[in-house]
Amino acid sequence: MIRCRTLGAIVLVGLCGTGMARADALGAGTNAFNRGDYNTAARLLLPQAERGSARAQGMVGFMHATGQGLPQAYDAATYWYRLAAEKGDVTSQYLLGLAYDKGQGVPQDEVAAYKWLNLAAAHAPKRMRENFAKLRNAVASKMSRGQIAAGQWHALRWPQDSDF
Repeated sequence: MIRCRTLGAIVLVGLCGTGMARADALGAGTNAFNRGDYNTAARLLLPQAERGSARAQGMVGFMHATGQGLPQAYDAATYWYRLAAEKGDVTSQYLLGLAYDKGQGVPQDEVAAYKWLNLAAAHAPKRMRENFAKLRNAVASKMSRGQIAAGQWHALRWPQDSDF
């Protein structure tokens, strides 16, 4: 089982901002999270997430999933993960895949889990790719060939097939 700390590290890997003010708020929010000041992190990151920052959306989702700085609510976590995942945020794709695999905040769906984990594994930086692929393969081990093919098909159709 992946520990909360490991997921936190995954969430923060490669974090970068896109505008000076956004980068400052995103960086300050990330620093607050790393210090364990989750209330400050939530205060700084939530407005960035609402403005459309995929990185902030992923972090807000993670904070909802863990109950750090925001109420624990898996449905809210998957809402934010999906927004970021649809923008191509690899970590959010991974976390959304985990949510589908476990049925946390969404109905359990191995095909959807495979889709999102496959996308994460395909687009992850080399240092993260192997871990993402291992989890995708673990999900695949519970699936039929037809389900795997469906998951691959949905991944290949992404982002046009973003509703799944």
